Amino acid sequence: MKKVLIVLLALSFSSCAIVTNRSGETDHKNLPPPEEPMRVAETTPQKALSRTIVDQDFKRRNEDQELKKRVVVLPILDKKGIRSPEVLKGAQEAFMDALNESGELIAVDSSVLKLDLSKYIKNNVYDLRAIGIASNKVGISSLLEPRIIDMRFQNEDPAKVDNSSSLKTRQVVFEIVVQARLFNIHSEQELFNTVKTVTISDPNSVVPENITSDNFFAKNGELTEILIKDALLDFNGKLLESMKLVTWEGRIAALQGEKVYLNVGKISGVRIGDILKVVEDSSEIYDPELGYHVGKVQGRVKGTLEIVGFFGQDGAISVLHSGAGFKENDRVEIYQ
Repeated sequence: MKKVLIVLLALSFSSCAIVTNRSGETDHKNLPPPEEPMRVAETTPQKALSRTIVDQDFKRRNEDQELKKRVVVLPILDKKGIRSPEVLKGAQEAFMDALNESGELIAVDSSVLKLDLSKYIKNNVYDLRAIGIASNKVGISSLLEPRIIDMRFQNEDPAKVDNSSSLKTRQVVFEIVVQARLFNIHSEQELFNTVKTVTISDPNSVVPENITSDNFFAKNGELTEILIKDALLDFNGKLLESMKLVTWEGRIAALQGEKVYLNVGKISGVRIGDILKVVEDSSEIYDPELGYHVGKVQGRVKGTLEIVGFFGQDGAISVLHSGAGFKENDRVEIYQ
C-alpha cells in the first residue's frame, strides 16, 4: 500500500505545471517541488505599435471565389522629399502585402508597367493619364497613387525643440497626412482623390524631449515604414468601393497552336470552364469641330475563349470557343 501511495504522489508532482495568468504574472499554486528546476520563458517588453491580428481562411475561395481586379500601386511620393527611398519602398511593399492579404483585389508592383516613372512626375504628383496611355497593353485597369503630405507629432511646436541630446523623454501621438488617387485607365477617370489625417498612438510611443518629428523619423526608418503603411490602409474601404466601377480584364499573353495563354489565372479568380470574351481596345472619338478627343468607345468583340487549365503564378490556358482573329495583347473580359 505504501508503494502505491508513493507512486501516486510522484505522478501528481510530475503533472504540475507553471500557469501564467493574462497579466503576465506567474500563478504559484501548482509549482513543482523546490528541488525540480523551474523553466520560465523570458519576455521582452513590447516596443512596437500595438496591432490587432485577424486570421483569414483562404480555403473559402475555392468555389465561390469572385474575379479580382488588379491595381498597380505606384511608388509612394513624399511631398517633403526627406524620406529615404528604402523607407518609401518598404512602406509600399508592406501596403501592397496588406491589400493582397484582404483577398478582395490584386495589388501589383509598378515594375510591370516597364516605365521610367520619374518622367511622369510633375509638382510631386504622377501624370496618371499619361501613365495609363503608355501602359495600355499590360492588362492593368487602374492605378493607385499613394502620397505622404506630412508626418509629425500631434500638437508639435518646432520652436520649443532644438534637436540637442537629452535623456528626458516625452510621450507622443503620431499624425500622418496621406493622399491617395485612384485612376481608371480605360475611362480615363479619377475615381477618387482623398486626403486623410490619420492619428496613431501607443502607450510605448516615447521620444527624446528635444527632438523634432522630422529628425525622429529620419532616425527610425522601420517605425516610419509601419506608420506610413498603417495610414495608407485607412483608404482600403474607399479603394474597394471604387474598384467596383472598374471593369475586370486580362490580356492574351501568347498564342501557340490551338492554345491561347492569358495573363490572368487562379489568383485573379478565373476557373476552368469559364468563358471569356476577347475585345479590341477602346478607340478615341475625335471631333474635328471641337478640335479634341471627346472620349473612348468600347472595342469590337472578336469572340470567346474557354478556360481549360492554368500555368505559372497567375496564368490561364484557354482554347477557341467562338470567333477568330485573336492577337497578343487583345483584352479579355468576363462573358456575361
